[in-house]
Amino acid sequence: MGCEMELDVRNGLNHHPDFSELGYQVISELGRNREGGRITYLANVLNSNQSVVIKEFCFACVGADLSGVKAYQREIEILQQLNHPQIPRYLDSFEMPGAFYLVQEYKNAPSLGLKRSFHPEEIKQIALSILEILVYLQKQVSPIIHRDIKPENILVDEELNAYLVDFGLARIQGAKVSLSSFVAGTPGFMPPEEQFGHSLTEASDLYSLGATLICLITNTRPVEIGKLIDDNYRFNFQQLAPQISPRFRWWLMKMVERNRKRRYANAAIALKALEAIEVFGSATRIENFISTIKPRKRTTLLGLATVVTLAAVAGTLISCQPSDTVRQLSEARECQSFDLNAICQENTRD
Repeated sequence: MGCEMELDVRNGLNHHPDFSELGYQVISELGRNREGGRITYLANVLNSNQSVVIKEFCFACVGADLSGVKAYQREIEILQQLNHPQIPRYLDSFEMPGAFYLVQEYKNAPSLGLKRSFHPEEIKQIALSILEILVYLQKQVSPIIHRDIKPENILVDEELNAYLVDFGLARIQGAKVSLSSFVAGTPGFMPPEEQFGHSLTEASDLYSLGATLICLITNTRPVEIGKLIDDNYRFNFQQLAPQISPRFRWWLMKMVERNRKRRYANAAIALKALEAIEVFGSATRIENFISTIKPRKRTTLLGLATVVTLAAVAGTLISCQPSDTVRQLSEARECQSFDLNAICQENTRD
């Protein structure tokens, strides 16, 4: 009997795997990925009140190669290194004929992949919570890149605490990754550099997080994320989120810049920038003007505004206070969290 048919029969009869000899009792099915041959179960530890998550990986569903086994081995190795309250802890693993099982701590929080609506202020809180996890991952001795951040892999509880799950595609920064369909990210959430085989950096996960947040802001289903991306592979969601402030919108656009050099360099910088941003607010006329300019020209304009403003303060070019236009340009530069030194470095590299 094929793996998929076996799973369908089991599910149709409402029969779950029997792990009683291993000390677990399956309570219910939490989710499944037919293409990947993965099913997630909620279970109890026998003779205790502890709930756990058991992830099943059926080898027959993905072919005879060992890519699936390697992915789970990599996930275990990474999870064993981590100790963060927003990353479910690794507890156990075991094998059965044709399948491998990973046991993790259970978090009572639904996935963002479910149909859920959030207020923009709540979305900011979720973003801050996820960024704190990424800061932790990126501060490891060997920084860890998750590689598959998307709504389905983020759990959010009633207090808006986020939890990051599914480290099956995660990798140590700089480590080589074999190219196969199993270890590919998710289209729409995958950063362009990964699609084109370039090296990944700490900014790569920021792209995926930005795409996830844009789905939440626009109330777009993950499978329909392609509707938000234009022919130039840029996100175009402004008209779908008119209620958010220009600063928040610019922050999101910087997160999903095609060129990784124009994104925030890492999660810590993105977190600090977001903390100071108000979710709501209207744009000034100069901000509206700047938003219509192409990104590269906008960067040059804002960089020049910074130079003029600094010169005015130093009294080297202007003897009086900066004009309103210069002041607004400077404020617009700050809205986008542009750093003059970073801009110079980007322009030098490009």
